[in-house]
Amino acid sequence: MNDDQKLRFFGGVGSTTGANIMLECNQRKILIDCGLFQGTKYAEDKNFKPFKYNPIGINFLLITHAHMDHIGRIPKLVKEGFKGKIISTKETMELAKLMLQDALKVMRSKYPKQELFNENDIERSFAFWEGKKYGEKIKLFDDCFLEMQNAGHILGSAILSVTISKTKITFTGDLGNSPSLLLPDTEFPKEVDYLVMESVYGDRNHENKKDRRKKFKRALEEGIKKGGAIIIPAFSIERTQVLLYELNEMIEGGKIAKVPVFLDSPLAEKVTAIYQKYSSDFKDLIQKEIKQGDNIFNFPGLKIIKNFEESKEIEKTEGTKIIMAGSGMSEGGRIVNHEANYLPDPKATIILVGYQSIGSLGRALQDGVKKVFINTGGNKKKEAVKVRATIENITGYSSHKDSEHLLEFVEKVATSSLTTRSSLFAKEREKKSKLKRVFVIMGEPKSSLFLVQRIKDYLNVDAVYPKEEKSYDLL
Repeated sequence: MNDDQKLRFFGGVGSTTGANIMLECNQRKILIDCGLFQGTKYAEDKNFKPFKYNPIGINFLLITHAHMDHIGRIPKLVKEGFKGKIISTKETMELAKLMLQDALKVMRSKYPKQELFNENDIERSFAFWEGKKYGEKIKLFDDCFLEMQNAGHILGSAILSVTISKTKITFTGDLGNSPSLLLPDTEFPKEVDYLVMESVYGDRNHENKKDRRKKFKRALEEGIKKGGAIIIPAFSIERTQVLLYELNEMIEGGKIAKVPVFLDSPLAEKVTAIYQKYSSDFKDLIQKEIKQGDNIFNFPGLKIIKNFEESKEIEKTEGTKIIMAGSGMSEGGRIVNHEANYLPDPKATIILVGYQSIGSLGRALQDGVKKVFINTGGNKKKEAVKVRATIENITGYSSHKDSEHLLEFVEKVATSSLTTRSSLFAKEREKKSKLKRVFVIMGEPKSSLFLVQRIKDYLNVDAVYPKEEKSYDLL
C-alpha cells in the first residue's frame, strides 16, 4: 500500500494563500483544503482557471479551518463536478458557510462579469459536508483514517493527520500563536512520518506577547489624546473577537477613556455569535470569566453597525472614536471607506494587527507609503488618498506561530516520533525520529526557504520547499 502514496501541491506554494494539496494512494484521492488565491491581480485571476485535476475523481476533501485562503474555492470544486465527502470540525463547518456567503457578495461586486460560484454551489457544498469532533478516529477507507487535533489558530481550526496503513501524514493548516487570549494551546501530533506545514512567519518573530497589550493600549491612548478617529482593520474570525475581548478588559477596567466603539462588520457580528455558541472551546480562564457573568465581547460604548447607511453615519460622530471593520488586509469591505475618509487626517490612527500580504493595501500602509489608491463606495475607479494618519503595526496579535515557535513545533513532532533502532555497528542502539520529511508551504518564498534551512540546520530533519504540481513520493 505504501508504495503508491504521493503528495502534490496545487496551491499554497510560493504564497501564503490558495491552500490546495492532494494526497494520492492507489488511485484514491484526498484533497486537503481548497482555498482562494489572494493578494495580487495575478493571484486572483488563478481562481477562475479550471482546476489542474479532475474534481470528479476526488474521494474526500478535508478542511483545516474556515479562512478563505483555505475554503474559498470549495463551491467552485463542487460546481466542476466534485461529489465526494467534505470533512472538518463542526465549528469550521458553521463558520465556512458564513464566510462563503459573504465572499459571494464581495466577488459579485468586484467581478460583475465573472462568476466563480453561486448560491446553489454553496448549498450543494454543504450537502456533502460533515462536521466532526477533535480526537475522533474517522474512517476514510478500510486502511485509511483521519484524526483532527486543535491547531489553536481560530475557532475550529484543526491539524489533520491521515494514517494510511502504517504511514502517518500530518497537515498543520495554520498553527496558532499560543498562548492565545481565547483558545487552548496548539496540540502536537505524535508518530508522524511526513509533515506538511505552514510558514507565514517562517523568517521572523513576533514581539513579546506581554508587550502586545501594552502596545495596543498605548496606540489607543495616543489616538484618543489626538482626538481623531482610530481605525482597526480586523479579520472577522478570531482577530475581531480577540480585540473585542481586549477592549472589554480596558474599557470596563477603566484602563482607557470611554469612547464610542463601532463594530462595522455584519460578518464579524455573525462570527462572534458562533464564537459565543462554542464558548466551551475557549481556554479554561475565559470560560471561568463567562460563568462569572462577563459578556466578554460587549462593553459600554460598543455599537454594532447593521447596514451601510449606519456605516456612513459613523462619520458624523465627532471627536475620538474607534472603528473596527473588515477586511484585515484592507482589501475590501467597509474598512476601505473609513480608511479613505481618515488616512488624510493627521489626527487619525490606523492600527494594523495582522499579517498584510504582498500587494494588499494593508501591506502598503505597513511599508510606509505616503499615497495609496482606494476603491470606495462601489466606485470602479480607484481614487488617490494621501496618508497623513499615524500607522501603528502590532504583530503580537497574529494568530500564526512565528519562526521560533514553528521550529519548536517541528522539534516536538520529531521528538515525539523517536524510535529506537539497531545501529549498523554491533551492539550499539540509536534513537532516530520517525519523521522522514517536512514539506514547508503557505508562506512567501523567502519565509518558507528560511524555515526549511532552519529545520535542516537545527533539527537535522529533512525539509523541502515543494514545487507546484510536482509529485512527491512518500516511501
